[in-house]
Amino acid sequence: MVVQQEEQTLEKLGNRFKAPRSGPISGLISLMSNSKIIARCRRTITSFFPFLKLRSDVKNVVYLNWMVEAEKVRHLVPKGLELWEHNGLTPFTILTYRHGSFGPSFLGPFRRLFLSPLQSNWRLYLKSPPPQVPQVSTVLFLKNSMNSHFYALGTRVFSDVLATHLPRKFIHQKKEEGFDTQILPGKGSAPELKCHTRYSNGKHMGVAFSEAFESWNTAIEFLAFQDAAISYTDRDSVFAFSEIELPIDLSTVQPLEVQSEGFRCPMLEGFSANEEPFCFVIPKVRFLATSEQLITLDEGKSSKMQ
Repeated sequence: MVVQQEEQTLEKLGNRFKAPRSGPISGLISLMSNSKIIARCRRTITSFFPFLKLRSDVKNVVYLNWMVEAEKVRHLVPKGLELWEHNGLTPFTILTYRHGSFGPSFLGPFRRLFLSPLQSNWRLYLKSPPPQVPQVSTVLFLKNSMNSHFYALGTRVFSDVLATHLPRKFIHQKKEEGFDTQILPGKGSAPELKCHTRYSNGKHMGVAFSEAFESWNTAIEFLAFQDAAISYTDRDSVFAFSEIELPIDLSTVQPLEVQSEGFRCPMLEGFSANEEPFCFVIPKVRFLATSEQLITLDEGKSSKMQ
C-alpha cells in the first residue's frame, strides 16, 4: 500500500487566497492571486534582474507572543527544518504594524508616493535556517494580512514569500492607553484577531518566557531581531527564503499587556498556550527587504533554484 504524502505547499497552511467579499472584482483578484501561470511568468522574468529592494518607515509594531506546545505546531514546519524549542515549548508571534510609504528603495524621496498599509504577520521561529542560504536567525511565516487591495494583490503576484490575505476589516489604532487591533476576515481567507493592548508599568514575562530567556531584553532581541523568513509557495517542496534588515533600538521598546476581555484568535486556540502573552511595541523602525530566492528541501539539505 502506497501512502500518499501531504504536499508541502501554501495550501498546507490554508493560504490559498479568498476575497472577503463576493463580486466580479473580488473574483478577479482571487483568480490572479492564485494563478500559477502568472507566478511562473513572473519568476521567469525576474530571474534576469536583481532583486528589487523594498523599504518602509514602519511604526507602531505591536508584538503578541505566546509560548505554545511545540507538538501542536510541529506539523506546520517544512520537512527538514526544526522549531526553536525550550522545555517542549516554542514561541508563536503575531506582529501588527503600519507601513510608511512601502515601496522600492531606489526611489528615495519619491517613495512617499506609495501607500502606507496595515500589515499583520504570524510566525514561528526556526532552530536554524535551511542549509546553503545565509545562516541567520529565521522565522517561518504562517499568515500574512494587509488592508490594501493593491498590496495584497501585489505581494501575491510579485513575491513568493508573502502569501497575503485581505481582511474585510482591519484596524490597528493607537490610543492613549494602548492599541486596538482587529482583523475580521468576512468571507475571505484572512486569519481572525481581536485584541486590545494597554501600556504596562513593568517589564514582566510569564514563567515560560522567563525560563527560556535570561532577561526581558534578551527575549526582545530574540523575538524582534530576526533576519530572514521562509514560507511555503504554490509549488510542492519549493520554498521562498527572504532576508530583511530591521535595525531596532532596544531603548525605545515599550511593554504592553493584553486585556483578556474581548480577545479572540481562533488559530491560537489549537496551540495550547497556557499563559498570558508577552507583549511589547516598537514605536518606529526602518524596514528593508534585501533579497528573495526559491529553495528546495530534501532530507535536511537544501538547494537554490535558478
